[in-house]
Amino acid sequence: MGLTAPVVNGKVQISEDSQQTKERKTNDSLGKEDFLLLLVTQMQYQDPLEPTDNTEYVAQLAQFSELEQMENLNSTTVNTSAYSLVGKTVKIEQTSGTGQVTEMQGTVDKVTIKNNKAYVQVNGNLYSYDDISEVIDSSYLISQYIPKVSKQTVTYLHGAPQDVVIKGVSLGSNGYQAASIGIGLIDSKGNTTKVDASKLSYKDGVLTIDKSAFASLDAGTYTIGFVFDDANSTVDASSVTLVVKGIKETTGDNSSSDKTDTDKSDNDSDGSTDTDNSTAKTE
Repeated sequence: MGLTAPVVNGKVQISEDSQQTKERKTNDSLGKEDFLLLLVTQMQYQDPLEPTDNTEYVAQLAQFSELEQMENLNSTTVNTSAYSLVGKTVKIEQTSGTGQVTEMQGTVDKVTIKNNKAYVQVNGNLYSYDDISEVIDSSYLISQYIPKVSKQTVTYLHGAPQDVVIKGVSLGSNGYQAASIGIGLIDSKGNTTKVDASKLSYKDGVLTIDKSAFASLDAGTYTIGFVFDDANSTVDASSVTLVVKGIKETTGDNSSSDKTDTDKSDNDSDGSTDTDNSTAKTE
């Protein structure tokens, strides 16, 4: 099968429509319109001495019909996928003529179909479905915003007590912020000792716990539990491990006990007290 085009002054003349198609589709795939244009051009410039057989045209028209159905199916699939995005959070990426990429994120309010092409409305503006770069699950999104604590191990030494500093404590963001933090010290048996709020100090992601909060703890390994007052009441009882070393100081209980015994002996020398005790025993 041959194709010919008019030749003037030794130059092949290509129709304006064909030239525009070539310029428009240089780096793009062919669509059904291009396929039809090629077919018409083929018929227009066929060699009159060797015309194309009709059966070949029928075969090409069948291919054209199949291509059209595939494109329609693809368009329907895209539109259906776009409808499913309503209420979900998406990230939009657009590239300007200078190559600069801009990003924005928001919730899809509605989906609009124009000229068989899907557009999503985000933050009051319409964007092409093709500009969507990410679809973000709501649970995953919340997990990025709620309060969190970096995983770490801190140490308290009875022999040289110091305040315990915990870094990487985030109160949350984007509407999931906490206003305060509650702290509990959890031992290996699961028993929890609450730390009074007056012993806590927070600034710029760093939580400082006064050393007096650990003075009564025996040596061992504990977990520092965090309770945030955000909308989700976030609890973290696994990120921070506390290691207590050394022997805790005694509180002078023995001297107190000795004083009590002395007082009791003094009372025993008093006759009236003996009478009272005797009465108590009788009763």
